[in-house]
Amino acid sequence: MFTVASLWIPFTIVAALGQVARNAMQRSLTGPLGTWGATNIRFLFGFPFSVVFFAVVVAVSGDRVPWPTASFWPWLLLGALSQIVATGLMLLAMNERSFVVTTAYLKTEAIQTAIFGFVFLGDHLTWLKVLAIVIATIGVVITALRPGGEKGFAELRPTIIGLVAAGCFALSAIGFRGAIITVPGVTFVTAASYTLVWGLFVQSLVLTIYLLARAPQILKAILSLWRPSMLAGFMGAFASQFWFLAFALTAAANVRTLALVEVLFAQAVSYYSFKQPVSAREGVGILLIVVGVALLVAV
Repeated sequence: MFTVASLWIPFTIVAALGQVARNAMQRSLTGPLGTWGATNIRFLFGFPFSVVFFAVVVAVSGDRVPWPTASFWPWLLLGALSQIVATGLMLLAMNERSFVVTTAYLKTEAIQTAIFGFVFLGDHLTWLKVLAIVIATIGVVITALRPGGEKGFAELRPTIIGLVAAGCFALSAIGFRGAIITVPGVTFVTAASYTLVWGLFVQSLVLTIYLLARAPQILKAILSLWRPSMLAGFMGAFASQFWFLAFALTAAANVRTLALVEVLFAQAVSYYSFKQPVSAREGVGILLIVVGVALLVAV
């Protein structure tokens, strides 16, 4: 039986499912829109949906609309700006390696999130939870590394891009959790939804200004592809809503480790949509991910 405190588990699983769907949609739009155009879709088209989510939450909960505190903004900006960079790097990496292997690189963020969470937020993890994170991370590394692959910059570049993207996603998770827990006097659902609205607003503003200055034709292309962009934006806001609900209830490292189930979902998308098979080595890595995630949830 779930308590409120343990609701982060189903919240995270729903978020991971939504994120895989959103990533696949963004990947299909990278060709016509470029990396940063596809990145802006999740923010620009996700923002209106976040406002709707927040309005529904406030109406149902009866909470007041919070006012941003001074401590709220540094955390929010850390989360929002880190996520912009991370998303762009993620899409760039996906153009150079398989969808599932790129997702595996990104999931190395779990151990980085644990470190950042301890340093910046004082999030405490038991030794068993640390062991779970390490096991799952080893599984990710086994899944990602290809013995006998081509050497040199052509092989190293997407690896570096994926790992740096993971670090930025880790900082983003810490920033958004830090912002959520500074929202006073409301339920955790309202605090999470409120933070999402501001986060997507900042991200949409920053990236739209950048595209206006550097590539205005991309904004025109985004508007011409509004139908698929709207769906990708909805899935992005939907996934983020559940990520933020989970961040409101537990340490970001717990959320990002459980999110490793996304690799399993990505395998399915990779096989059925992109026709990319799964090797025996990747299967072993996935088994370790499952063991680590199971231990995390059990302790």
